[in-house]
Amino acid sequence: MQRNDEDGGRSRGAGGWLEGATAAPSGLEAAPTGVSLLRRAVGLAIDWAFASLFANAFLQGWHVSPFGPVLMLLTFNVMLVGTAGFTAGHWLAGLTVRTLDGQPPGPVRALVRGVLLCLAVPPLITGADGRGLHDRAAGTRVVRR
Repeated sequence: MQRNDEDGGRSRGAGGWLEGATAAPSGLEAAPTGVSLLRRAVGLAIDWAFASLFANAFLQGWHVSPFGPVLMLLTFNVMLVGTAGFTAGHWLAGLTVRTLDGQPPGPVRALVRGVLLCLAVPPLITGADGRGLHDRAAGTRVVRR
């Protein structure tokens, strides 16, 4: 990230869309999230268990069997992260999702984040600050509650 003393260090380098959807206040984007990969994995495992249970209970006749849990995971993420800022798994793991300036993500960022999360690879690709590719693309970060 390039810094420009004339604008107080708020300018962004030429990192492209991987730098996040919005500019962060000085120093926030480069700061580590402080959330371990294990804690995130526990939250995701809890969400996956809920998604599987709901898919088995409510999507039996819809012929979406192999994709049912993924559709439920996406639905939970968009609805819950978009409104409350966390899913059940996040809440039980003591996590919440915020934009780079500390606000709740809202439905559009939650949709971007949720779609990429369901592709499975983006959460595994993290930067030096600990944010996954899905968080970088949505301009969000996972922090402790």
